[in-house]
Amino acid sequence: MHGVYSADQVRAAEGAMLGGVGDGVLMRRAAAGLAAEVRGFLGSTYGRRVVLLVGAGDNGGDALWAGVGLRRRGAHVTALLLSPDRAHPAGLAALRSARGRVLPVDPDGLEPARAAVRGADVVIDGIVGISGRPGLREPAPALVSAADDAGVPIVACDLPSGVDADTGRTDGAHVRAAMTVTFGCRKPVHALAAPSCGPVRLVDFGLGPFLAEHAPEPHAHLLSDADVGARWPVPGPADDKYTQGVVGIAAGSATFPGAAVLAAGAAALSTSGMVRFAGSAADEVRRHWPEIVATDGISDAGRTQAWAIGPGIGTGDAGRELLEAVLDRDVPLCVDADAITLLAQHRHLRDRIHGRPIVLTPHAGEFARIAGDVGTDRVGAARRAAADLGVTVLLKGNATVVADPDGRTLIDPAADAWAATAGSGDVLTGMIGALLAAGLAPWWAAGC
Repeated sequence: MHGVYSADQVRAAEGAMLGGVGDGVLMRRAAAGLAAEVRGFLGSTYGRRVVLLVGAGDNGGDALWAGVGLRRRGAHVTALLLSPDRAHPAGLAALRSARGRVLPVDPDGLEPARAAVRGADVVIDGIVGISGRPGLREPAPALVSAADDAGVPIVACDLPSGVDADTGRTDGAHVRAAMTVTFGCRKPVHALAAPSCGPVRLVDFGLGPFLAEHAPEPHAHLLSDADVGARWPVPGPADDKYTQGVVGIAAGSATFPGAAVLAAGAAALSTSGMVRFAGSAADEVRRHWPEIVATDGISDAGRTQAWAIGPGIGTGDAGRELLEAVLDRDVPLCVDADAITLLAQHRHLRDRIHGRPIVLTPHAGEFARIAGDVGTDRVGAARRAAADLGVTVLLKGNATVVADPDGRTLIDPAADAWAATAGSGDVLTGMIGALLAAGLAPWWAAGC
């Protein structure tokens, strides 16, 4: 697992680190890493044209010092000073000494700066850092737009300027980077606003021990493929279909048989255990998945180690009775779709889930019904809902957030949006149900 750290956690750790090494050393380490990543991005340095968008903060200083390193490797470097009176003095002096070009940006005469951006091979975004508020103020948006219009790639220093470090929120203009080079640790923005960051490169400049001391628990975690692989249930030589977990699926209806087929099939394909199905779409499930034991009612379904319920069951009396019957089974549950709406509608059902090994899998609309609007802070919303409801909450989205009642949080940024299609949630429900039946704790079943 990789930890991601909030802006406050990073500031605390860096503050402690600065007491030992000093601001100049820290900035030079970061800048050296940034310059190396830009060299790799370009493929070659000599004769290449690099433009720095330099703001007033430390990110502007990082960009200037990186420009010094690139200038010494033969690049033509131009620093566009967005706040000429507040640019980092030591970095600015060093760039001038290395014969880099420095151009204060005149808001009333932007064409020279625009021309420099349009003629660049790469632009380094050093406008604002982790303390910056969402949205950029002029003249920065005009220069970012010039790069976008000309097809000039932008490499973000630490995070794309104009994007909130902790929530990934954007209000107005912001950088959409071709690559982001971050320092010391990953920040929430890198997962919550992955499309704006591009590939993220991490420069290790020695912050780890200070994070361990001042932020022992990360703001959230990212799972790697290896983490998922290590926990995914794999049958051993002594296993049989029962020891690997029997999951029950209560999904679909005569109106929505596809939900039953998708959820039950996903459960069957996710592990090597056994799937039992209960519902009015039993005939369709048998037709598509002959290995699934399908019955018309939950009373005939037999014993299971977990249940998954919700997709396509409806929100009327029949759906409510089915949910009540599943809640009567004292096993872990995955609750999705119509079952979440039923929980929102019936307080007595919602009270029954608190403190049980249950995963709720709402999209934003379902989340709003049971826990209020998601808002701009997806991590905070998922944590709030998990604590209030007493269950693990998987908040679906391009950046899926999983939170449990103890506050542990996972963020899973999607590499694309192909999963935003009808039926993918039904598949997820079946998969989580199967993993719960195989013995994974709710937090891990949801995260994997």
